[in-house]
Amino acid sequence: MPPIGSGKDDHLLASVDGNKQANGQSSTQTDIQPNTVVELKKRITLWNGVAIIVGSIIGSGIFVSPKGVLKHTGSVGLSLVVWAGCGLLSLIGAVCYAELGTTIARSGGDYAYILEAFGPVCAFLQLWVNLIIIRPTAQAIVALTFANYALQPFFADCVAPDAAVRLLAALCISILTFVNMASVKAATRIQDLFTIAKLLALITITIAGIVMISLGETEHLDTGFEGSSGSVGDISLAFYSGLFAYAGWNFLNFVTEEMIDPFKNLPRAIYISIPIVTVVYVMANVAYFAVISPADILASNAVAVTFGDRLFGVMSWIMPVFVALSTFGGVNGLLFTSGRMFFVGAREGHLPDFLAMINVNHFTPLPAMFFTGGMSILMLVSSDVYALINYLSFVQWLSVGASILGMLYLRKTKPNLPRPIKFPVFIPVIFLVAVVFLLIVPLYAAPRDTGDGSPNCVFRNSCIYNRRQVEE
Repeated sequence: MPPIGSGKDDHLLASVDGNKQANGQSSTQTDIQPNTVVELKKRITLWNGVAIIVGSIIGSGIFVSPKGVLKHTGSVGLSLVVWAGCGLLSLIGAVCYAELGTTIARSGGDYAYILEAFGPVCAFLQLWVNLIIIRPTAQAIVALTFANYALQPFFADCVAPDAAVRLLAALCISILTFVNMASVKAATRIQDLFTIAKLLALITITIAGIVMISLGETEHLDTGFEGSSGSVGDISLAFYSGLFAYAGWNFLNFVTEEMIDPFKNLPRAIYISIPIVTVVYVMANVAYFAVISPADILASNAVAVTFGDRLFGVMSWIMPVFVALSTFGGVNGLLFTSGRMFFVGAREGHLPDFLAMINVNHFTPLPAMFFTGGMSILMLVSSDVYALINYLSFVQWLSVGASILGMLYLRKTKPNLPRPIKFPVFIPVIFLVAVVFLLIVPLYAAPRDTGDGSPNCVFRNSCIYNRRQVEE
């Protein structure tokens, strides 16, 4: 085994329990010493960070959400405005998270920030909402989308059997969980590879759409804002669908401890990745409308497949394959960051201690990865994607809003806290107002999907926390 450094360089320390002496092996200065600290290695570069953000964002959303956005906006023009608005809102949020991630430079994302600002009770509630709803639901949605599109070429004339879809989704989660348990480098390489694949898929859609527009196929785009919905509730639900496609803009904050030079690379990765995704998403939707009518988009459960069928003829199988590659990378990004959140939560005492253990051979949070993969498989009992999106989005934005509120609170209570990056206060305030809108209005527009689970979940978690405190 190679020597372990003093902790001042990128090589992290590993601990052992003295088994070498028990086995008759001598311990030298170049061996791992007992009782040294176990930490995660800094292996994530700037471009790994860009790949994690882009790869986590571009998953199933761009192939699922166009229908939801169009359904609630009612017109081509307003739907494109919503897609651009979602990108702008995500960029503002990511800028706020750049400040949070460089001020509180440890893994865990929202959990770490809420813990620092509001203490263990609020952090405990946030962690368990992630544990029960946010992360398993998101991973299940993307894995189900992967399975549906991967099976599409084999069931061209009919819908794939539900059991086959769920089994393939479970297999996808299982394989990627094993990869993430075995090697950080392998997981980031998968992310890099499939990020390139999914960008190629969307570039193919975009180029094909531009070609069609240049040939004069602008009939659907020319309808503009005809039929636009004037309902605030509908617009909020359209943003829910659009923002689901952008989910992942804050995922790099979950692995801050593993980034090389996070004070520079974290914000740079955000500034590079979010504009790329926004441009790609808007252009992909323009391409959809150049080929498919709004009525056909609303009638389709797989917009990309419909696009391929209309444009590529015998090569239409390309689109299901591209989407499968895209969503496979999306599941990998979600699993990679989710495991780190539960690892940090266990390290703080809010989850069982074994979830804070690190494999000394691979330097990965193996128990936490196994746990998050298992929870994701359990969520495959449901396959109603659009109801899951609304259910997921409410609690997700509640968590994001609490983090931004914590950022403003820390500025007031800890003004001398080192902040390598600090933005004008109006930026987080604008973002917080938008989050409040996204929390309140959908409760009126779709109370069953958005509100049923969250109060009950918070109440149950409050009871769990109080019981743990009594036991301790």
